Amino acid sequence: MSRNVTVGADGSASSLDAVAWAARDAETRGLGLRVVHVLARPLGLPLDAALPRTIREYVREAADAVVREAADRARDEAPGLEISTLVLPGEPVGVLLAQSRTAESLVVGHVGPTQFARPLPGGTAVGIAARAACPVVVVRRATEPTGPVVLGVDGSPAGAAAIHFAFDQASAQGTRVIALHAWTTWNAPLPPPQDPSESYASAPGVLATEEERLLAEALAGMRARCPDVKVERRSVQGPTRPALIEASRDARLVVVGSRGRGDFAGLLLGSVSQAVLQHAHCAVAVVRGSPREEGDQLRSPG
Repeated sequence: MSRNVTVGADGSASSLDAVAWAARDAETRGLGLRVVHVLARPLGLPLDAALPRTIREYVREAADAVVREAADRARDEAPGLEISTLVLPGEPVGVLLAQSRTAESLVVGHVGPTQFARPLPGGTAVGIAARAACPVVVVRRATEPTGPVVLGVDGSPAGAAAIHFAFDQASAQGTRVIALHAWTTWNAPLPPPQDPSESYASAPGVLATEEERLLAEALAGMRARCPDVKVERRSVQGPTRPALIEASRDARLVVVGSRGRGDFAGLLLGSVSQAVLQHAHCAVAVVRGSPREEGDQLRSPG
């Protein structure tokens, strides 16, 4: 299978929700679906350890049952969808990262027995979303997706890649984009000096106008790319994290870049991405910029 959506399956209810989401997504985008189950190490032993035949057979049969159940759930959601299944030995993060190199997107559940997607700093979802070669979608619950695609816009390289992904998703799903840019006055100029001739303070409304301009520039070209997608632009004063989490209540998907402009070098994921993964009320897509762009961002003094 060439172009596909890849989904991690581990037999948990959470992973089956992810399979259902991935199947619908693959169908609307005209892609195939690849279901991947990571074969756990029996009794904590190496995968190539000499084990009684009955144990090896049991482990393999259990793995086959997981992918069969996942494939059946996918067919229920999207009859006629091209589906392939893989059972691979290894550790979940490494296996899924390898599979991400040949996927259009990678989908995982919010929680599961193997913790494919524990949305906590240092958890598996963070490691996957920070290093995957494609966008990563973390699915929180089994709900029929309705509402818009909410897009977090911050002007970062990863944010630019997130914009493209969000508009493509909205176009495929026949919905609109809410492009949300939240800003604060932490970097606003100091109060005006006593000498008016040396004014360095922004006039009222100037900062808001500049932030609206940043949002408009970030979305430039999207009308030509996806002319069928309606866009609602929201430039709001306030912290980004609560604004995105609140907007997720009525959304089918929230899309964010992996790191924002203000994040520190060395972070797996930015603070906004981590917060949205933990607290959003719908599925969350984390999109990385290109390695070169992200490297340039880390070297930037700002």
